[in-house]
Amino acid sequence: MPKMKTHSGAKKRFRVTGSGSVKYKHSGARHILTKKTTKRKRNLRQNGMMRETELFHVKRMLVKA
Repeated sequence: MPKMKTHSGAKKRFRVTGSGSVKYKHSGARHILTKKTTKRKRNLRQNGMMRETELFHVKRMLVKA
């Protein structure tokens, strides 16, 4: 049986932290920023943490077994 491959799109977008949670970068902070409020742009700068409900699916895509 061949090895499982890591999902190429997922490995570019998600990072697993030391405690096992998954962090990601918010979308919507690249262009068309003039119509967005300063508060909204500032909040998009922080990394997001993956919710428990989606954690299983993301970790399965990042498997390296």
